Amino acid sequence: MGDQVSRISELTDPRVVYVTDLVSCHHKFHLRKLYPELSLSFEPSAIMGNLIHAGIESIVLQHGFVPEYTLEKHVIVGGSVYVLKGRVDAYNIETREVLEIKSVKTFQGEPYDHHVHQLNMYLNLLNSPRGYLLYVSPDRIVEYVVEPFHVDIEEEVARLLMDEKHPMYPWECRYCPYRKICPYRRPEGEAEREATL
Repeated sequence: MGDQVSRISELTDPRVVYVTDLVSCHHKFHLRKLYPELSLSFEPSAIMGNLIHAGIESIVLQHGFVPEYTLEKHVIVGGSVYVLKGRVDAYNIETREVLEIKSVKTFQGEPYDHHVHQLNMYLNLLNSPRGYLLYVSPDRIVEYVVEPFHVDIEEEVARLLMDEKHPMYPWECRYCPYRKICPYRRPEGEAEREATL
């Protein structure tokens, strides 16, 4: 809880962008700058995810990975400098490989698009040859290898700042802490219909 509360000033800084902002609803980024306290989460599922991460990170340490590897890149958009920040679940400095750990309630049989997109951003920022998505659910653990594909980071930040995509995925509104005040919020039924198309 203390870690999240201490981030409030950073969450409101208009020049700070997180990698996760680039792979989710753009309007959520803008609302978070106005109402950062709404983004603080104390859900049991978040605590469970943290415990799973801690356990797996202790194992990957034995294989040369550095857990909770932070990265930062300065990006110039429209003559202004923005700080793009991210935190990789585990990074192997020698091989430059990235590991992202995702705890899920159920496993869908293939990687989620937003997880691949997030991992690919990290691969581009770290100039990594490959990354791994490790899914942990109550009934199985599955790993996927992700090869990097080029992403123009400056363009992605510019699109975020212009608030181009809201939501990025049809299901986002259902889980968004800003859904009650968002002008782009999609009704539950509409988002579910879109997701099945």
